[in-house]
Amino acid sequence: MHTIYAPWRKEYFGSQESSCVFCAISSAPDSDTQNRVFYRDDFCFGVMNRFPYTPGHFMLIPHAHCDSPELLDSKTWAHIQNLSQKAFGILYEYGASGINMGMNVKKAGGAGIPEHIHIHFVPRYVGDTNFMTSVANARTYGVDFDEVFETISRLANKHLKER
Repeated sequence: MHTIYAPWRKEYFGSQESSCVFCAISSAPDSDTQNRVFYRDDFCFGVMNRFPYTPGHFMLIPHAHCDSPELLDSKTWAHIQNLSQKAFGILYEYGASGINMGMNVKKAGGAGIPEHIHIHFVPRYVGDTNFMTSVANARTYGVDFDEVFETISRLANKHLKER
């Protein structure tokens, strides 16, 4: 197998953070642009995935620190599920042909950050799994991350606002 280097991911793999990255983002609304937070309310926030699977990959995350959905109060859970339904409009308008939505709960369930639940929204495009994945075991990201953030922010303002 050939190796394709992605040095910008070093911070992720080498991270020895003792505090919760999502709680740090939650408690720093003044850093929302820097942290790529595109939505925030009293219950949760929406943030771009720093290491996206495809362009437009984002997450909805409760402010409350918990590692499993049953520990979240029902009002917050219902609010996030309501926003989750609206989030599809963001990605369809962004250009997604399909969407993967999911939550990996705890380390054994595949969570990359198991101490704080989060819901992933991964836009899918016809042909987004191409020869690079098949022959090189790698993915390509062919758009500017900051431009994607700006577009998702604009669309979130349209789709996630209270009606």
